[in-house]
Formats: sequence, structure tokens, C-alpha cells
Amino acid sequence: MVRAEATAKYIRTSAQKAGLVLDLIRGKDVNQALSALQFSRKSVARDVAKVLRSAVANAQRQETFGGDLGRLFVSGAFANNGPSQKRVRPAPMGRAFRIVKRTTHLTVEVTERAQVIKAVAAAGKGQ
Repeated sequence: MVRAEATAKYIRTSAQKAGLVLDLIRGKDVNQALSALQFSRKSVARDVAKVLRSAVANAQRQETFGGDLGRLFVSGAFANNGPSQKRVRPAPMGRAFRIVKRTTHLTVEVTERAQVIKAVAAAGKGQ
């Protein structure tokens, strides 16, 4: 069984916003996940789709991969907090407000589903 993952670091969005998009694709087949990301209105969906394509390419490069993309599904998808950039915005009466520009690390893991072998029980009974 093939398992591959890909990571994109320092994506310029918060982990909470990226997690909402990753919840859409977790557990789905790769083709369904890519189509869901294509029609998502969130801007981070493009970055998630890029990471998903990279994870599929990593799975294809493994020697034990069967070659059937239809059997790959998203087994894990999560967003971790990256470093935050702290900036200062001027405020009234000489004060300053802090602006936090957050980043996130996206990780997508794909796994090949186990092949189902159906036993032919009717072949032995007919003779």
C-alpha cells in the first residue's frame, strides 16, 4: 500500500482559514478533492490544490505504486501554525496597534486504497 505526503511551508494565511478548506477534501478521492478545490471560493484553495498534486506525484514515484490514480484518496490533511510577522500600525493619540501577519504550513497525505478481490463463488457450483 502506497502512502505519500507533501508539505508547503510559510503560506500567507492563517491556519484556521486553511483548515476550513482542508476539511473539504479529507477522506475524498483525489479527483473529487481536486474538483472541490477548483470550485472553492477560498483563496487558499489554490495552494492546497498545489500541495495535493505534489503528494500525488510523490505517490506515483514510489516503486510499489500500482498505477491507478482512482485508488488514491486523501488520508490526512492538516494545517499547522507557522511563524507570524509582527507589524505596528499607528493609532490615535500617539499609540500603536499591533498587526499580526500569520503563516501556516500545509500538509496533505494520500494513501492507496486496498484492492478488493472478489471471489467467484458461482463458478464452482455450476459444475
